Amino acid sequence: MTIKKGLSKAAFYVFLIILCILWLSPMVFVVLTSIKTNAEFYDNTLLTFPEKINWENFTRAASRGKVFQYMLNSMKVALMTVPLGILIESLAGFALARLKIRHSNGLFAFILFGMMIPMQCLLIPLNIGLTKIGLINTHIGLSIAYIGIQIPFGIMVMRGAFKGIPYELDEAGRLDGCTNFQLFARVHIPCVKAAISTLIILQFLQCWNELLFSSLFVTRSSSRTVPVGLLTFFGEQGTEYPLLCAAVLEVVIPVLVIYLIFQRYFVEGMSGAVKG
Repeated sequence: MTIKKGLSKAAFYVFLIILCILWLSPMVFVVLTSIKTNAEFYDNTLLTFPEKINWENFTRAASRGKVFQYMLNSMKVALMTVPLGILIESLAGFALARLKIRHSNGLFAFILFGMMIPMQCLLIPLNIGLTKIGLINTHIGLSIAYIGIQIPFGIMVMRGAFKGIPYELDEAGRLDGCTNFQLFARVHIPCVKAAISTLIILQFLQCWNELLFSSLFVTRSSSRTVPVGLLTFFGEQGTEYPLLCAAVLEVVIPVLVIYLIFQRYFVEGMSGAVKG
């Protein structure tokens, strides 16, 4: 019995090691390719170390590829989208979870229905609407579109977080003369930091990586975001993959920073949403 248990445990660890190798291989490939020359990339095998580290790829990606400009554009969109979106989602989640609203469960189900609508179905209505109000080809218009598609999931997370707060806090706050907004801002928001941190990570990541809306609603070259900007590295005469991989590593840095800052709240925030 002990031998059988030891073999199953060893097989489980071998399986985990294989999964780790499969997961890490693309990352290792990108890092190694980013420090090779174009000739070394085509001459050598994929996971070999170059004879000489070619740091020039990173400077060329930043200057010729305009990576920093694309990153700045994406950062502008994210800084408009994430704070405003989380504010709206927090207010709506608080109202649905803590205030006595008629048919709140039906309203919440209607909001969740928005998560089932494919993004492709929104392209024509959004394009017409943004054109009519003069926000097509602007970062503000793109931010409005992102807020709209993020709201259902954000409300679900915040409603679950607010529902997990004891109602005794509401009673104590009302005895002290708190209004609904004061309860929201002073009592409940400090209790849902984990959920807010979770939404910051997820919504920043979506703003940073989203391609469909950004490629259709922002077409000016000077206003391109990161995903659309990376497509410019694919040329008709071929693609310099070392340059492309260097650009990919550069644009990943802000995402890693955001995740490292808020990651300790991530699991707690998602579990609160599921419980709610």
